[in-house]
Amino acid sequence: MSDLAPAEAARWAARAGLSLPDERHDVVAATADHIHSVVSVLRELDFGDTAPFTWGEPDATA
Repeated sequence: MSDLAPAEAARWAARAGLSLPDERHDVVAATADHIHSVVSVLRELDFGDTAPFTWGEPDATA
């Protein structure tokens, strides 16, 4: 994904029914780009050998 343009951020906000003041377009676009880059990295991680956490189970490493 390329960088989100401020005008595009405004269109997406309007589509979601959110009022986005003009002075916030740049900040919202930059924040969306950052979130997208973090999620992209997380998608590349392999959690295949990681057991799910269950509340109440004792920690075997303690």
